[in-house]
Amino acid sequence: MCSKEVVVENQIGLHARPATFFIQKANEFKSSVWVEKEERRANAKSLLGVLSLGIMGGTKIKIIAGGSDEKEAVEALANLVESGFSD
Repeated sequence: MCSKEVVVENQIGLHARPATFFIQKANEFKSSVWVEKEERRANAKSLLGVLSLGIMGGTKIKIIAGGSDEKEAVEALANLVESGFSD
């Protein structure tokens, strides 16, 4: 199990379009991936799950992965969040 805490840099947080980018990136990996806000955890590969956390800009989240490519998954998702979801 691998995890990393990051702060959501974009102003609107993980809503609609940024959440879709996040989920698409999470689905590139074989590992199980979760996103955690405070004490609530959701499947990072589920749009409904991610949106249900209500992650706003400036919020600290934890990205957690478990599986064969867990380190790569956590790093890729952390980089995406830290970049503000820009390429």
